[in-house]
Amino acid sequence: MFPSTSPDTGRDPWADDTRPGPAGPSRGYPPGPRTGPVDGGERGERTGPRRLRKGGPGRRPDPESADEAAEEVPPVPVRRPLALTVAGFAALLGVGLVLGAQTAGPGHRMPFAFIIFGVQLLFVLAWTMAMRPPALLVVALVSAGVAAVADAAAVQTEIAGLAPLGYAAAGGFVLGVLGQLVRRVDRVRVTDSLGSTLLIVVGVVAFASLIVLSRIPKGTQAMTVCLTATGVALLVARLTDAVAPWPRLAPQVPRGAAGVVVGAMLGTLTSAVFGSYLVGFTPTSAALVGLVTAATAVLADLAVGYAEAGRLMAGEPPTMWIARHMQGPLGGFALAAPAAYAMCVLFL
Repeated sequence: MFPSTSPDTGRDPWADDTRPGPAGPSRGYPPGPRTGPVDGGERGERTGPRRLRKGGPGRRPDPESADEAAEEVPPVPVRRPLALTVAGFAALLGVGLVLGAQTAGPGHRMPFAFIIFGVQLLFVLAWTMAMRPPALLVVALVSAGVAAVADAAAVQTEIAGLAPLGYAAAGGFVLGVLGQLVRRVDRVRVTDSLGSTLLIVVGVVAFASLIVLSRIPKGTQAMTVCLTATGVALLVARLTDAVAPWPRLAPQVPRGAAGVVVGAMLGTLTSAVFGSYLVGFTPTSAALVGLVTAATAVLADLAVGYAEAGRLMAGEPPTMWIARHMQGPLGGFALAAPAAYAMCVLFL
């Protein structure tokens, strides 16, 4: 039944004074849902609801976008002169540390401490310029101060150990974070910079563990074996990348797996040869110690390459050229130093 009052009251009457009824036999029932397009729409030719295909999307992918997605990213070219230059820097750094270790003796450790301090300053320069944490100058100054404190503690403590170095690293990390919290501009990025600040401070303190290693029995011989294996591994890895960077580990990283493997193997072989001539070592024990330090160094060098590629892909501006390429060998020696100390204390 229709209501007594028409819902169209107040509207203009129809031209023929008649009221249109429903199109079909739907008297007494509400009208069904509309499934057709709106009159005057752009897709008036579609008369039914849109259905999804079974097991596939409702729309076909654009062939041009599919071709772009399938296109491979071109690999970063390997620059041979650059690889040779980095290899030479790794060799010079290894020779300097090995010769400096020979000057360390009872009551004469200050010359070796000065050599370590110089390497630590290079590490601070390279890593702060490459990672660019907030309050860069504050982090660099705090790291340099931590290096001096750690070296002094390693030389002057009565008992040779890593505990004073750990205290120096913790204090330097806290000071670096507080220095970034002072300025409001740097306070926003302090969460992102915790990792970079910790890496710089710990890397600086890691070099001081070589001074502690020179004060324990067999420490100088262990440093000779480990630092030689590390230098040979980094040198051979970079030389192999200059000649045959294959297979590529990632298109954005100009490094090859052959260099990493061959460098670690030749570093281990060199340490085994040294172990047959040094007192207190055998070829087997020297090869074990050299394998750990050489593999640690080449993997740290490779990780630095991945980190640099990640920063470039994230859109960050490139940093100082010399700092970027010094970062890998310095990081490799920094990580190999505590590994050498651990192997000497635990297995020798």
